[in-house]
Amino acid sequence: MRTKICGITSYEDALMAIDIGADALGFVFYEKSPRYLTPQQAKNIIQKLPPFVEKVALFVNVDAQIVNSTCKEIGATLAQIHFTANEAFYNALEVPHIKVIRAKTKEDILKYNNEYRLVDAYCETYGGAGKQINTQWFEGIDCSKIILAGGLTPKNISALKKYGFYAFDVSSGVEISHGKKDAVKVKEFIQNAH
Repeated sequence: MRTKICGITSYEDALMAIDIGADALGFVFYEKSPRYLTPQQAKNIIQKLPPFVEKVALFVNVDAQIVNSTCKEIGATLAQIHFTANEAFYNALEVPHIKVIRAKTKEDILKYNNEYRLVDAYCETYGGAGKQINTQWFEGIDCSKIILAGGLTPKNISALKKYGFYAFDVSSGVEISHGKKDAVKVKEFIQNAH
């Protein structure tokens, strides 16, 4: 099981998560988020990271050129598109990317079912609200291309493995405070996910 620790705001937290076994780190470029980083702050962290770690840049309501230029500038390896965008937007992307489904209904989780996608619980804000999706929606569905996010914690992760998700994405569930990760919780989360 793969794990992404999102909302990284410091090099120390990034290295700690990698050392514990995180496969990917998330950097938030949404100014209304308490985990927001400027591109320069993210670049300062990313350029010091070891190889073979996915560096994911999270975007909300921006145009494709901002996604392209920011990812290239900071050294991100994947863009996470955390808003509804049209086909022209995706066609204009020059960087690897993943779509986010903010699910309100069971039918929502079936969108883009032929590609890897991140499924999060719908809330008015974008991510990090700690709201969990109705897990009964995943009964009998092929979840092998779904990265599950929203309301995940070290305590509830084990019960979710039965659905066969591709990966888990956590932010607030392993924090001491907004943007500050708790090494004990990160370790417990990754161990329980595996």
